[in-house]
Amino acid sequence: MKTDPRFRLRPIFLAGPTAVGKSAVALRLAEQFGGEIISADSMQVYRGLDIGTAKPSAADRARVPHHLIDLVDLIESFDVAKFVRLARQAVTEIQSREKTPIFCGGTGLYFKAYVRGLGEAPAANPALRAELEAMPFEALLRELRERDPAAYEKMDKQNPRRVIRAVEVIRLTGRPFSEQWADWQREGQPETAEKIFVLTRRPDDLRERINARVDEMFRRGLVEETRALLQCGLDRNPTAMQAIGYRQVVEHLHGRRSLPDTVQLVKQRTRQFAKRQLIWFRRHGNCQWMELKPDEPLEGILPRLNQV
Repeated sequence: MKTDPRFRLRPIFLAGPTAVGKSAVALRLAEQFGGEIISADSMQVYRGLDIGTAKPSAADRARVPHHLIDLVDLIESFDVAKFVRLARQAVTEIQSREKTPIFCGGTGLYFKAYVRGLGEAPAANPALRAELEAMPFEALLRELRERDPAAYEKMDKQNPRRVIRAVEVIRLTGRPFSEQWADWQREGQPETAEKIFVLTRRPDDLRERINARVDEMFRRGLVEETRALLQCGLDRNPTAMQAIGYRQVVEHLHGRRSLPDTVQLVKQRTRQFAKRQLIWFRRHGNCQWMELKPDEPLEGILPRLNQV
């Protein structure tokens, strides 16, 4: 992966489902290659979403510089176009310090947009966005199915934010959303762009890791963090409320279910999300897959990456 000195400063793209162990691998890679980490996580950009997004600790950030974390307040918007712009700035700055940029995260769209470019998708329209957010979700799905069957078939139908964006683009341009994404062009990236390394685990291993992570989040105070975030506008930001854990805890705080039932629901939703992440990476991008073994030490993982 990094044996040729000509490619020493080219970005490394490290992806995978939640709880697979990406962050630990990225930290060791950064130390080995003298790198800095660029977060490719659509929720870690929000200040305050700490426990529920498994945001890097202060110790980890002191150990290796991290970028694109804590960028906006909960009442602000953030989208893939902003990610690409800021990521490119971060890459330039990191390379100017003779360091290697290491992208790490699970938001597949961020990886694809950075590597392949954004195309000509229109900017968000605040008035139209508000109108779509007020519509019943089933009505949005019906409109997407009628106006763009191809996008409907491929769309994550459990992600309102993506569905709203697709309908918004269709209404603004009069063209199918699927056509516009198919027209993406590479912008500023070499035609032989590096592969995205996707870390995986056996289903039973990943399930145990997800369950343990969720238990640890609640032990660390996810309920208390969510209660405080509600005072800062969490429930008024549809994007931030898509972060798994927070929505379920908000519902618990409103009396919809008990805490034990909430913990189990968060585990279930997280497992479902991890499955969708894996499906996304299988469908998109030039990916190199690597299955991690239970309790495999980092000393065994890094040489395998270097051999690719």
